[in-house]
Amino acid sequence: MQHPHDRNSNPDAPGDGVRAGARALPEDVGFVHDWLPVYAGAERVLEQMIEVLPAKKVYTLVDLLSEDERSFLQSTPVETSFIQQMPFVERAYRYYLPFAPLAVEQFDVSDHDVVVSSSYAVAKGALTRSDQLHISYVHSPIRYAWDLHHDYLDRGSGVSRHLRNLFARPILHYLRMYDVCSAPRVDVYVANSNHVARRIWKRYRRKAHVIHPPVDIDRFSVESEKRDYFVALSRLVHYKHVDVVIRAFNEMPDKKLVVIGDGPEHERLDGLAGPNVDLLGHQPDAAVKHYLEQAQALVFAAEEDFGIVPVEAQACGTPVIAYGHGGATETVRAGITGLFFDRQDPDAVRDAVRRFDRRSDTFRPEEIRAQAERFDVETFRSRFSNLVRRAYGTAPMSDDGAGVPNTAAPSAAMAESTDRLL
Repeated sequence: MQHPHDRNSNPDAPGDGVRAGARALPEDVGFVHDWLPVYAGAERVLEQMIEVLPAKKVYTLVDLLSEDERSFLQSTPVETSFIQQMPFVERAYRYYLPFAPLAVEQFDVSDHDVVVSSSYAVAKGALTRSDQLHISYVHSPIRYAWDLHHDYLDRGSGVSRHLRNLFARPILHYLRMYDVCSAPRVDVYVANSNHVARRIWKRYRRKAHVIHPPVDIDRFSVESEKRDYFVALSRLVHYKHVDVVIRAFNEMPDKKLVVIGDGPEHERLDGLAGPNVDLLGHQPDAAVKHYLEQAQALVFAAEEDFGIVPVEAQACGTPVIAYGHGGATETVRAGITGLFFDRQDPDAVRDAVRRFDRRSDTFRPEEIRAQAERFDVETFRSRFSNLVRRAYGTAPMSDDGAGVPNTAAPSAAMAESTDRLL
């Protein structure tokens, strides 16, 4: 039996909660976004959704953006929750996560024609009227409550681990219950990858349209002449498995690795790195661009929901050596724009790098760049706009004739290919 998300869903055909009818875009849209701490991947998606739809207000639990970072909101008013007023919120906002379900339900979004939630935690739980359309772009169901539950609890040792387990277990249990209970509040689900769409089906038993995030590939240039180093670009946190890449290169002293990024794992990784591994920490965009464009390949060991970094590397004509699970399998073409390894351990990475060496001259920068162009900003805008136009129409009648959108039974049309029909 084919899984509901073995192929992309089709934003152009009515499906789970998508209403056939009017083609006009709504005139008054409210956006609900979990947090605004920095301008990062989820905020880049929000930025392009605001470009497509007339945003009247953005609702978010906490807004910590500096004046230099907030231009992407295009002067849209921002309403925050009571968490914004909590002590030490700038540094500790994540510790207030247990209050997030209550906080998001306090937003009054009833005046908007359409509500769009950008959710990787609780944003999809916003309360809407029965006649409002709620579209949720899900970056992932809450990862630390679901997929990373045991990874988080198993970290550390001794007292610190015992205390984490004591307090975290009931909180994560509560968040999982809330995540499932709030799932029916959404009319139309949009996933950022087939990988996430499978998670949505697993957690909520709801089908999701797949629209990959926008990647600003125009800021990168193809560099045909590569230098003699490999690059790892990542936030330095445990689940990114940068330590696996470093250990692999420690055992390949003839290979040079440049690691770009910062995070709580920096000190530990710096102590782990051999003489052929350079940890550069956080770097400005110009430096990131330079290193990506001239690297032999990007080495990427994380299992990401989508993974913007591999697409950015391919925009430079740089091949990708990636862990063969998660979003990377949707953006990297094995043997054409990169290759995969099947385990997150140093031996598997080392084997992949050796395989890459044997066939490095078969990768064509122009062909690699062409793959990245499938995920550009204009493609996202077109697909998201098309989905909203299809969804914002006349609701089909339910069996009781009440005019309620019938979202209980997933449509077979959801399994049609986005690439073929858009």
